[in-house]
Amino acid sequence: MIRIEETMTLLGHLTELRRRIWKSLIVVLLSLGGGLYLSPKVLRYLKSVPPGSEMTWNVFSPWDGIRMYMSVALAIALAVSLPFILYQLWGFVKQGLHPGERTAALRYVPYSVICFFTGLAFGYFVVFPMSFSFTSKITKSMELVETYGVAQYFGFMFNIVLPLAIAFELPVIVMFLTKIGILTPKALHKMRRYAYLVLVIVASLISPPELISHLLVFVPLVVLYEISVLLSRIVYGKRKVALAEVSGA
Repeated sequence: MIRIEETMTLLGHLTELRRRIWKSLIVVLLSLGGGLYLSPKVLRYLKSVPPGSEMTWNVFSPWDGIRMYMSVALAIALAVSLPFILYQLWGFVKQGLHPGERTAALRYVPYSVICFFTGLAFGYFVVFPMSFSFTSKITKSMELVETYGVAQYFGFMFNIVLPLAIAFELPVIVMFLTKIGILTPKALHKMRRYAYLVLVIVASLISPPELISHLLVFVPLVVLYEISVLLSRIVYGKRKVALAEVSGA
């Protein structure tokens, strides 16, 4: 009997997950229409600002043009749909959370969107030009001709910008995990040396191979981690007070 109930519960969760995935896909597809309209404008803008304005974009396949057109349109659609997707994710996991945790998770949704776009901006306007300038100088020093395919250009850009956008979610994730009791400031303090090692590796992977560039990426990542620790202490303190009030009542 217990197994039957567990199976029914599992099937119910899977049905709920499928329903929310379909809702998210519908919103993405609807947003894709706007993305298809804006995609040429975005591509022209990226072509008009450095480092895009300093080169000629080439295509090495008949599909490169349409691939970039659709890729940018899809990126726009996902960016527009991100708040709704996060809300659907919250709607799915809230059943396993306490009322206070549900409220906290919902409150963090707009913060996570803001952090994501902040990371995108930092990656595109700071790290990407710096990385491209470094690689371009190396190419010119070897007396090579810079002939870039549009697919390779955007692939290089996405490999830098997206990891940074995800890294900027760290404060929100830490706050939420602290709120539900999975993380504590003490645990974050113990993990600091290992976290710094991971941040060094991440900075070395997404920045040019020279010290100044590493520091320009590593320092903001460290600041993000320390902000996360500070926010964790604040959330943990409030959580302790709330638990003490519940216990006293």
